[in-house]
Amino acid sequence: MSPVPLLASTDFSADVLVIGAGQSGLAVGYYLRRAGLSFQLLDDQPAPGGAWQHGWDSLRLFSPADASSLPGWLMPRPVDHGFPVRDAVIDYLTQYEQRYALPVQRPVRVVEVQDSGQGFAVHTTAGTWQARAVVCATGSWSHPFVPNYAGQADFGGVQLHSAHYREAAPFAGQRVLVVGGGNSGAQLLAEVSRVAQTTWVTEKEPRFLPDDVDGRVLFTQATQRYHAQGGAVPAPPPSLGDVVMVDSVKEARERGALSSVRPFARFTRTGVVWADGREEAVDAVIWCTGFRPALSFLKGLDVLEADGRVATTGTHATKRPGLWLVGYGSWTGFASATLIGVGRSARATADEIRAFLSGGVTSTLAQFPEQPAD
Repeated sequence: MSPVPLLASTDFSADVLVIGAGQSGLAVGYYLRRAGLSFQLLDDQPAPGGAWQHGWDSLRLFSPADASSLPGWLMPRPVDHGFPVRDAVIDYLTQYEQRYALPVQRPVRVVEVQDSGQGFAVHTTAGTWQARAVVCATGSWSHPFVPNYAGQADFGGVQLHSAHYREAAPFAGQRVLVVGGGNSGAQLLAEVSRVAQTTWVTEKEPRFLPDDVDGRVLFTQATQRYHAQGGAVPAPPPSLGDVVMVDSVKEARERGALSSVRPFARFTRTGVVWADGREEAVDAVIWCTGFRPALSFLKGLDVLEADGRVATTGTHATKRPGLWLVGYGSWTGFASATLIGVGRSARATADEIRAFLSGGVTSTLAQFPEQPAD
């Protein structure tokens, strides 16, 4: 694809454009502000809060507030001293954006990023931006993954991904499959099983963490391994993939609702066929099967791999100078998809961008505390 002329279609300009103003974008903005760079954040949501706005109504973090905070300002503790609920996280991100006067433009959807010859032309629903550096921080909520099954298109029931699940009430009295063995699968199963006949479908038998182990413990364990391995992203130990026993999951355990079965073979018009050939009628399937990076707007830069990711060194795109990706998972930095973990990646990214824009290669990470607090 030919480069876009530098000025012909440009309406706005900034040294740095951050695409996405959820938790990752805000963390990057925090450090870009400290670095004194000219930047803008473009967010396709109508209000602050990022993907947390779309979490189900009863969603809670499984870490306390002080272990779920962005750089600079600790999340306020809930009055009940429990784990923060979804709306508390949204309120925190809203206040964070205001507290640091981060320049967010919304709702603005990025359509495509192209090479302008002297940087990037970022085409959006509100015009075209010219930028010398681009940071992708869109996460993955808008790109939910659903596995393919034979007969899936013919199934006459409801299919809903966890990205679009809000509450259990619509499933009351129905026969529901909850597919996926992670924390979202366990939590949605716990909720829906109160009002519906549920079957939990997982690839293998779920492993449950001890009741007193929460997200803070998991992050501390992983951080210790991170430092022990000299800053290399650690391969997760077996426990890090296990189900955290939040209160709703504990309650489901007491009801005997946490048993699971292995995947079915195919769909029928009215249900599914299991591996042993047995047919079962099903009203709905809730897919708790994860997400893929929301990066289709990068197709014009020829950096997307077959799996939808971008090859990176740290957070920097290895095939394209001036392009960074923050918050997509371990391939863009240790614990970078978490509230507490994204700060490290954001700080390193801002430091690299400052060096890139000045033509230098030196690192000044040591100037910034890892988790500053007011």
